[in-house]
Amino acid sequence: MPAPTSWLKRLVLGRPFRSDTLGETLLPKWLALPIFASDPLSSVAYATQEILLILSIGGLAYLTLAPWIGLAVAVLLTVVVLSYRQVVKAYPSGGGSYEVASRNLGRSAGLVVAGALMVDYIMTVAVSVASGVDNIISAVPGLNDYRIVLNLGFVLVLMAMNLRGIRESGRAFALPTYLFIGGVVLMIALGLGRAVAGHAPVAESAGYEVRPEQVGLTGLALVFLLLRSFSSGCTALTGVEAISNGVPAFRKPKSANAARTMTAMGVIAVVMFGGITALAMIARVRIAENTCDLAGFRGDCTTDPQRTVISQIAAAVFGGDHSALFYFMQATTALILILAANTAFNGFPLLASILAQDRYLPRQLHTRGDRLAFSNGIVALAVIAGVLIFAFDGSTTRLIQLYILGVFTSFTLCQAGMVRHWNRELAAATDTRARLSIQRSRLINAVGAVLTAVVLAVVMITKFTHGAYLVVIAIPVLYLLMRGIHRHYTHVRDELLPDDESELLPSRVHAIVLVSTLHKPSQRAIAFARASRPDTLTAITVNVEDHDTRELQRQWEQRDMKIPLKVLESPYREITRPVVAYVKNLSRASPRDVVCVYIPEYVVGRWWENVLHNQSSLRLKGRLLFEPGVMVTSVPWQLHSTTRRDLQRVRPLPGDIRRGVTTQRRS
Repeated sequence: MPAPTSWLKRLVLGRPFRSDTLGETLLPKWLALPIFASDPLSSVAYATQEILLILSIGGLAYLTLAPWIGLAVAVLLTVVVLSYRQVVKAYPSGGGSYEVASRNLGRSAGLVVAGALMVDYIMTVAVSVASGVDNIISAVPGLNDYRIVLNLGFVLVLMAMNLRGIRESGRAFALPTYLFIGGVVLMIALGLGRAVAGHAPVAESAGYEVRPEQVGLTGLALVFLLLRSFSSGCTALTGVEAISNGVPAFRKPKSANAARTMTAMGVIAVVMFGGITALAMIARVRIAENTCDLAGFRGDCTTDPQRTVISQIAAAVFGGDHSALFYFMQATTALILILAANTAFNGFPLLASILAQDRYLPRQLHTRGDRLAFSNGIVALAVIAGVLIFAFDGSTTRLIQLYILGVFTSFTLCQAGMVRHWNRELAAATDTRARLSIQRSRLINAVGAVLTAVVLAVVMITKFTHGAYLVVIAIPVLYLLMRGIHRHYTHVRDELLPDDESELLPSRVHAIVLVSTLHKPSQRAIAFARASRPDTLTAITVNVEDHDTRELQRQWEQRDMKIPLKVLESPYREITRPVVAYVKNLSRASPRDVVCVYIPEYVVGRWWENVLHNQSSLRLKGRLLFEPGVMVTSVPWQLHSTTRRDLQRVRPLPGDIRRGVTTQRRS
């Protein structure tokens, strides 16, 4: 039977894809939108809430400023979308902000961007899943005690879906994304229509009073409150850059399709964010970081959660919290928020793959898995995000403080890099129309760079003491880590460059065969060593038990083995040290000689058999591999269990014979 792990892997992932089918996984625009844009589209579900949460610190009077802050966020979102359209056209290879910063501002700037983006992607998973679970709890408050379990469960599901491949995960996530867009547009249309008709929706919290944490804010204190609220609302911009990182996943023409998808994402996000903010003001939604600050709150403020802003609006517009459309809105909101993490599950592995290709991350992150997805990056992202969720108790409010600092770091450096890119293009351009186009693109990126730099400064100041300092620490740590990895790979490459000395033949080759018992595996090892025609050939055994050693010597003489058997004494019954000492002495005698150690090993077919065999040989190889001038050769002997296992597990895939594929592959 196939091993349980193999069966489970096929159940979760499906059949493996051939490398030459990579082109079949490319995405049309309608499928790329939910895959790469689910994060910015879903952030409208909580961006307005984050604005109101901060403004409510000063009391109800300051909530009237929410529309102006929302307008500023919408303008910034529009500018950033237009800016990244230029990135998509200029750098279609998929490096996005990292490639732009590296090419135009230098490797150090590129690594800062890479570190910021990795933090952003990790936080996207944590915040999106936590926010989705918040909306589930808004509909079913009894699940509040299982918040962390639900969060971790959804992270595992997302990981499994993405391991199945980008196209398959996109199909699974497309319907919830479009249902959410349809639900929000319907809610906005009905809500604004009722308001125009004179029957404006009223939120369940409209009658609440908010006990302000700060009273009588004026001057700098008021400016600081507004800036902090604006920086919290800028969560609506998270994930905007994901399309620029995923251009290679689009169908041809890649750049054009990616640019159109980004435009569609920007228009939809601005419309939904503006509509939800308007309805929140019309319905007089009240919300606070501490539920006990809401005077009139129904329930126990110390244990009962307050409903999210979007759920309050849905209840007010659709006729109460028991209507079918309310539950539809809650279900699609929870789904899109959880699936928004899919943006990170596509962006993070792609970025990690590019960094690994450039030798800034381990090479394993550049390898595609069975389903042509970057499996190692997907698993790494899920593990790190899960740890963060557990550490912060699945609290969206606590997690979101760590969120947008990395986003605007990458935005700012990317747009600054694009300005330098257009300066070079302008210097080389001679055609008048081309120069006008370049100047227009440069202006867009310059405005984007200035605005995102201002927001970065605001976020740094307003959120630093609320948790953003952790990101300030994390980005330099990642930068130093990536530089260290690159330095290691560079040193290894330089060390392994071919030279004339490496082509010189060794003076002599001394072959040593390790023997514990005279049986078929040791006979095969001796025969293989003889076939290599070494200058000297010796069998050695370690005397752990006198009786066993004498019996081996008797059998050796009886069979007339033709090669000498040397016994190494081991008064402390240790095998590894005497063998290593003997090999070292041979190497020291003539540094230009090579010692080749042949080790017979069992190949087993069942996982538990590994525990019963080959332990001494593993320890011995681990020591010998560090000795210069020593080569270690494993001589396998397959037990019958391996033959049975292979016959059952190795089979052609469906259609292989019809396509002329004859190479057998593991199922």
